[in-house]
Amino acid sequence: MKVPVKIGISARHVHLTKETYDLLFDKELTVKNPLNQVGQFAANETVTLKNEFYEIKNVRIIGPLRSYDQVEISASDARLFKLNPPVRTSGDLVGAEKITIETPKGQVQVAGVIIANRHVHFSPQDAKKFGVVDKEPLKLAINGEKSGEIDVVAKVSSDGYFEVHLDTDDANAFLLKSGEEETLII
Repeated sequence: MKVPVKIGISARHVHLTKETYDLLFDKELTVKNPLNQVGQFAANETVTLKNEFYEIKNVRIIGPLRSYDQVEISASDARLFKLNPPVRTSGDLVGAEKITIETPKGQVQVAGVIIANRHVHFSPQDAKKFGVVDKEPLKLAINGEKSGEIDVVAKVSSDGYFEVHLDTDDANAFLLKSGEEETLII
């Protein structure tokens, strides 16, 4: 089955626990703009990611606060930091690399750096409609100037909004923009 699906490009960002957030900020996490995934948002608050080799300022926090600290970067970012993070689904931090997260208030080192696996968000209703289960491997056909077919994984969750999430490296490789429509092969 071939299904049209929108592309969402996910730039580097962090997910923080309340405990870590409180070490870095003296105020509540605030909403800059809501994301398509129900209840999630890009926060106004940003952090600096750094190690002895590189530093990136103004990295967005994605809310709400989580039960784990996670830093999602691209392979291009990882090279600058001289890190070798694993490709993982969100929340799977086995083998994740360490990095320092800093704000004017303080800094904390977390072992949560990953490269996010390409995935397609589904609500339980959409998963049932398309006959898809969580973590099922699927294909995304890209039909633009730099066409191709790539592997993606189904991510079924109660807050799921039907769209593909790619990091900036994947999007740039295929000349994709957020909001464009491509074809999911189920």
